[in-house]
Amino acid sequence: MSLVKIFRNGLVRENPLLSLTIGLCSALAVTNAVVNGIGMGLSMTFVLLMSELVISLFRKLIPDSIRIPIFIIVIAAFTTVIDYVLKAYFPELSEAMGVFIPLIVVNCIIMGRVESFASKQALIKVIPDALGMGLGYTWVLAGIALVREALGSGALLGFPIMPEGFQPILFFTLPPGGFFVFALFISLNSAIKSRCRGNEPAQRAAAAGVHHHGGAV
Repeated sequence: MSLVKIFRNGLVRENPLLSLTIGLCSALAVTNAVVNGIGMGLSMTFVLLMSELVISLFRKLIPDSIRIPIFIIVIAAFTTVIDYVLKAYFPELSEAMGVFIPLIVVNCIIMGRVESFASKQALIKVIPDALGMGLGYTWVLAGIALVREALGSGALLGFPIMPEGFQPILFFTLPPGGFFVFALFISLNSAIKSRCRGNEPAQRAAAAGVHHHGGAV
């Protein structure tokens, strides 16, 4: 599999939230504001990337019998780093996300990718995998947060964006609103993937026709 395809898989086809539906707790809890969604997504991407790099680099030295505790220690180390960085340089963001940054250490997206991919693949492949999965997680969080913040408060990043007289829909600021928007994103993603799968036979037939025609010539 090419490095580009590995990266793209995390963005859409194997998106951790929309396709694999894992790591939902923190995803829905912090998406009441765009800045929180982006902050959580980038924090996860950092921890995922660094953890995959370390595990891949030392994968041949890690005994199978203790691999899970080692994975957790590595993930916890980078989670602590990002937690302290946010507290030092972005205290308001850190306070807004609360316990969900420390909980990255038990996020099943990271553990799943470390166990199923990084522990078996070379260093060159884990970089696009971690970036694809991390940025795939981030864009979904940012998208959900954008809808919830715009409709729930009539603002975006603190700036009013709705027409005068718009009445904020408080439903979108509450957990049920988060689930509703998330369901819409899943439906849209499924529709896009179904359309792409439906177009694949025609594309293969066209490619085969071109190849056959070229061979005949």
